[in-house]
Amino acid sequence: MFRLSWESLLRLVGVLFCAYSVDICQALEMPQKNKSTTSCGTIQASGPDSGEPPPETDARASLASGDRAERSETDLGDLEIIKSPSDPKKYRYFELTNGLRALLISDLSQVHSEHRDTDDEDDDDDEEDGDDEEDEEEEEEESSEEDNSEQEDLDNEEDADSSEQDGDSKDSDCCTGVRKKKKGRSEKQSAAALCICVGSFSDPEDLPGLAHFLEHMVFMGSEKYPAENGFDAFLKKHGGSDNASTDCERTIFQFDVQRKYFREALDRWAQFFICPLMIEDAIDREVEAVDSEYQLAKPSDSHRKEMLFGSLAKPKHPMSKFCWGNAQTLKHEPKEKGTNTYERLRDFWRRHYSAHYMTLTVQSRETLDTLEEWVREIFTKVPNNFEPRPDFSNLQDPFDTPHFCKLYRVVPVRKIHALTISWALPPQGKYYRVKPLHYISWLIGHEGTGSILSMLRKKCWALALFGGNSETGFDQNTTYSIFSISITLTDEGYQNFYQVIHLVFQYLKMLQKFGPQQRIYEEIQKIEANEFHYQEQTDPIEFVENICENMQLFPKEDFLCGDQLMFEYNPEVISRALALLTPERANLLLLSPEHEGLCSLKEKWFGTQYSVEDVAGEWGEQWAGDFPLNPELHLPAENKFIATDFTLKTSDCPDTEFPVKIIDNSRGRLWFKKDKKFKIPKAYIRFNLLTPLIQESPENLVLFDIFVNILAHNLAEPAYDADVAQLEYKLMPGDHGLVVRLKGFNHKLPLLLELIVDYLADFTTTPDVFSMFTEQLKKTYFNILIKPERLGKDVRLQILEHSRWSVIQKYQAVVKNLTVDDLMLFVAKFKAEMFVEGLVQGNFTSAESKEFLQYFIKRLQFQPLPAEPPVLFRVVELPQKHHLCKVQSLNKGDANSEVTVYYQLITTVLLYDHMGNRDCITDVCVLFFCWLDAHGGTLL
Repeated sequence: MFRLSWESLLRLVGVLFCAYSVDICQALEMPQKNKSTTSCGTIQASGPDSGEPPPETDARASLASGDRAERSETDLGDLEIIKSPSDPKKYRYFELTNGLRALLISDLSQVHSEHRDTDDEDDDDDEEDGDDEEDEEEEEEESSEEDNSEQEDLDNEEDADSSEQDGDSKDSDCCTGVRKKKKGRSEKQSAAALCICVGSFSDPEDLPGLAHFLEHMVFMGSEKYPAENGFDAFLKKHGGSDNASTDCERTIFQFDVQRKYFREALDRWAQFFICPLMIEDAIDREVEAVDSEYQLAKPSDSHRKEMLFGSLAKPKHPMSKFCWGNAQTLKHEPKEKGTNTYERLRDFWRRHYSAHYMTLTVQSRETLDTLEEWVREIFTKVPNNFEPRPDFSNLQDPFDTPHFCKLYRVVPVRKIHALTISWALPPQGKYYRVKPLHYISWLIGHEGTGSILSMLRKKCWALALFGGNSETGFDQNTTYSIFSISITLTDEGYQNFYQVIHLVFQYLKMLQKFGPQQRIYEEIQKIEANEFHYQEQTDPIEFVENICENMQLFPKEDFLCGDQLMFEYNPEVISRALALLTPERANLLLLSPEHEGLCSLKEKWFGTQYSVEDVAGEWGEQWAGDFPLNPELHLPAENKFIATDFTLKTSDCPDTEFPVKIIDNSRGRLWFKKDKKFKIPKAYIRFNLLTPLIQESPENLVLFDIFVNILAHNLAEPAYDADVAQLEYKLMPGDHGLVVRLKGFNHKLPLLLELIVDYLADFTTTPDVFSMFTEQLKKTYFNILIKPERLGKDVRLQILEHSRWSVIQKYQAVVKNLTVDDLMLFVAKFKAEMFVEGLVQGNFTSAESKEFLQYFIKRLQFQPLPAEPPVLFRVVELPQKHHLCKVQSLNKGDANSEVTVYYQLITTVLLYDHMGNRDCITDVCVLFFCWLDAHGGTLL
């Protein structure tokens, strides 16, 4: 029997956790990008230009023994549907007699089968406990409570900045009613999704938000299953989840559940579209739920910006409607007018929830014949009213108004300077085979030499830029398509925002002059073709949600690829779209806290303060004429990071279930595992550069954050080609060291790693760049603290982890007079002594992997640490009783409260020595409450 110290135990658990979660990233983690930035190569090529394509997978070969699914001779799939060569699933499409169109997905490949020792009956506990690899991968991606917690907040804040600018997330649709689903579902789950081609555009004029409200009300029981929350209870009992959202012209419902309960879940779910009760007594409760979503959305700058933008549409256009709905529009005003909301709700359901408006996607580990039998038996009962579909395609040019092409100054909720330039174009959905807006956005969003962002960064005017069309209902529908360029400005960039706009217009004029470039279009195709060919499996509930919407948009053969593939180069289509992106057609939206007190107008629903003005005379005159091009702006060069070798490497060490330690010395430790399961030419690399220096003071933490941000800034331009070539990298300021993470096609991954290490070794900066990131970090810390959930988390961690510095302490440190000399001294100390621990997994040999660690040692020339550094914070053991902590929110304008319940549970860690003897470490059980009150009131 043996015993480990807590430090050794924590390190062991951390390494094994990292190893186990990374093991499945190749199988499960397909990069999740929004539609505006995801495309794929031509379908004419069966594979990349060189290298070995993946072998075709026979689903029968990978069935686990004892699986109850049986194949039939007719279970062959629909060969007309284009799918990735790496996709082992089989598909079948048909239309029911009532007009509902269905796509069946039989997933018999069993990615996880080799992890399973028993049949489904014995797997139930695992499924209900959520003990799946995808959960672990998400946890590893996000970081745990004790590991990189501050970085999670910083990352989330950066993501919030991004989403505020590009509006690409589903949650930023013009109207959405999303019920939270569980994170990280297993491939074991069965899933279904149904899309109805009706949304908030169909709201009655006197009942704004009715479509969103109906999306809630249909879940209030059915004639066959009358329990009001019976479906949610059924899913919860059997490890499932559900979700729904309302867009401008579509409403989507989806759920997932354990396979053995899928047939019953389908029947229960289908009743909402066959005979929902929509109990009148539930009206008031669900109005409150809708109003609650509205209240939660009000502090979001992206939602506020969308509502303001929508208000600029012509008065009779549905874009000008209030699509969210709230207690005022669905309860109080109808009551005053004598409107019966319940009857109108039922009328809306009868008119719009018709079978011939619906597309259904189901996925399970059943044969196609079994799935078809279930779908025909259950969904044939969905009624068809034979009414024509809602059609708004005649309402073109909704933003062709004198109010659109002006400058709008907006007061944001968060401390951020942001500029959004938007154009309203004719609907572009019909050009999905060309994807002209994707081609243009790829160039606008380029960050390499000669790009807009490259120039803005050199001038210290901008931190980030996003361009394109998210293809959500707000950005693209049957009446218009929006093309937007959103830029996160620095303080200096805000002061020079007209010059920033001028650079954008100069770049667009350059693109218009040179026209579409076939070389660039085909390069995008090649990059995406590689990713599409080696496409990995996604979470079933997300997959069916995407596909059922695609079924509303594309012909059958393109259900799986219509939103991804760039099928054909058509310079005329691209040129027509590009020609419309001119200064005189642009809407300018400028967000800044500096506008506080200067904006006299207020948007009706979200209360956004804004002002409107004409473009400044001298700039308007210049843009109306033939202004000169900027010689520093040019098209991107050829990309050297595109993978061309897809050979699967021969292993040079024995196969192991988990990563093994192949280097362990005073300077570093390396873990390695060769992929023998998924057989794809990709790899994952992660290195932690550990040092106790970071946690010595709040000032060191701040300097570390600045250092990592500037390092990423320095790498943005040289590494951008790698990023667009599907080589992902991330630099994270962890609690105890710098985390360097890379993944993607292994061919050019070493080239990217060396680039990162070189920039780390030769780190340099300027006072202007230092000042830019210091000011941005002040805003970031502030934005973290004004959000109730972030403040609550910071207080909770202060209670639990006594050695952790708080965000407030970091904010106090960053407002001190730190200098660029302080930063360079910190960096010199950081590089002088450290311990490098790494993991390499995938299509590399152990010999190649050792070279990666050696490159860190060679280029950084660091000395060993006197003692091995910690990798996690120690958590205090709480006394065994209940505790209550109340904190008042720092944002008085946010009416939302946050409640956190924290449990310290009894945990038993089983340890085995090399002889198989078992020992255990048991922790105590304590219950702890941390409640956050937005107004300081009592929550109990």
